[in-house]
Amino acid sequence: MKKLLALASVIFILASCGNKEVKQTVMPDSFTLTKDAMFDKIRGGWAGQTIGCTYGGPTEFKFKGTMIQDYQEMVWYDDYIREIFELDPGLYDDVYLDFTFVQVIERLGVNAPADSFAVAFAREDYKLWHANQAARYNILNGIMPPESGHWMNNPHADDIDFQIEADFAGLMSPGMINTASEICDRTGHIMNYGDGWYGGVFMAAMYATAFISDDMDFVIEQGLKPIPPQSKFHQVISDVVKWHKQYPDDWKKCWFEVEKKHTSEKGCPEGVFNAFNIDASVNAAYVVIGLLYGEKDFYKTMDISTRCGQDSDCNPATAAGILGVMIGYKNIPQFWKPAIEKVEDLLFPYSDLSLNQIYELSNKHALAQIEANGGSVEGDVVTIKVQSPEVLRFEESFQGMFPVKELLVRTDHLEESIKIDFQGNGIVVLGNVKSRCIDETRDFVALLDVFINGEKVEQVKMPFDYIVRKYDIFHKYLLPVGNHKLEIKWVNQDPDFRIYFKSYVVYSDKPNEPLSKLAKNEK
Repeated sequence: MKKLLALASVIFILASCGNKEVKQTVMPDSFTLTKDAMFDKIRGGWAGQTIGCTYGGPTEFKFKGTMIQDYQEMVWYDDYIREIFELDPGLYDDVYLDFTFVQVIERLGVNAPADSFAVAFAREDYKLWHANQAARYNILNGIMPPESGHWMNNPHADDIDFQIEADFAGLMSPGMINTASEICDRTGHIMNYGDGWYGGVFMAAMYATAFISDDMDFVIEQGLKPIPPQSKFHQVISDVVKWHKQYPDDWKKCWFEVEKKHTSEKGCPEGVFNAFNIDASVNAAYVVIGLLYGEKDFYKTMDISTRCGQDSDCNPATAAGILGVMIGYKNIPQFWKPAIEKVEDLLFPYSDLSLNQIYELSNKHALAQIEANGGSVEGDVVTIKVQSPEVLRFEESFQGMFPVKELLVRTDHLEESIKIDFQGNGIVVLGNVKSRCIDETRDFVALLDVFINGEKVEQVKMPFDYIVRKYDIFHKYLLPVGNHKLEIKWVNQDPDFRIYFKSYVVYSDKPNEPLSKLAKNEK
């Protein structure tokens, strides 16, 4: 115990020097805590994530490009999480997908290959969206990671998906950022690339650092270190940190700066001409705003991340999860605990594990990782060999691609082909298969032949089944810049089904020029 106290005094987290706080500036070489303390932090991380997801659930993507006003009350009561488990289980996609990865590690070990994580994820029967669903379709159709998450194969590569499911990697890597990053490399490229991947790395690194520091500025600083400085993701988070220093008492001013500078979207075709923004970097900014302005208050942190809008269930889930590790479950205010404790022994939605079981598995994996990476576990004392963050390779999605046009179509296609003339270097066609029959359980896969400039380039499979559906009808990037003719023919037409053609987005190698500039040139 004397050794523990001595180390704790040397590896200080936040010291008091008169009335002045001394901030942590360097990573310690090692960090020591008890097994019970580490388990409490792991429980705090998973519980915080679940509480935060539930808290923000009712507002998810209802506030796009606007903050949630102070007068809007949030819902909470002791049976709230249990009821959402039953009534809206799909809300917890940012938790139950983590469970899948934890189970793969339990079955195959921490060095399980990316393909094992990918196949397990793709074959689950839970609901997915955006980059996750695009990756699931890719994997089930033979495109494996990292290609399944690459932007040439996944129009949602920069979306938030891995950012909301990388928690497990940080929770099993206390103080070991590089270990967490390596796990993120294998799992994050299943569904994301570039900024989408960096989002998960950043969150996992903050989780890992929160085990050994309660200095929030330091946790964010260390979390950002693996991210290449030239990436947009790094620039966004660096700006949030800068604006927090400029406006330390007003999170809304910081939020406005993010909106003005960083909300332009290139990736997700649903968001580039819409207020909808599921980009990883923007939503990560909202997580960091909550962590900085929340001042380690559990409610305030969660509430601010929620009120930033957009993906307002996932962002407070991440913020509350990181803070939950930092302060430990025991220090989460009692107000929130009855709701989580009522479900800890229940099977989590779309899983055969409970939260209590996932706490134990994460703790088991964390202890194993600590020993495998130079630390030790002796009796009740755990000593972590802390890792200095290493910068990852640079990746950038949608290079040479700029959205220039969207056309909303919203038509059903039965016998006629979808025909589009466009000018640019890429296109994404949005839509899905819908049923016209009473039997909604009937299985059907539409086959669509795709022609560009008269040449057949692909046969697309469009399952009616929601779980294995193709998220977008078709996409193609980096075509020669110019005029193109796209035709999509439905070759196995069935009167019980229809192809719903929602819209299409056109890309080019240069952004559109503002109308004001064109008008000025015309003079």
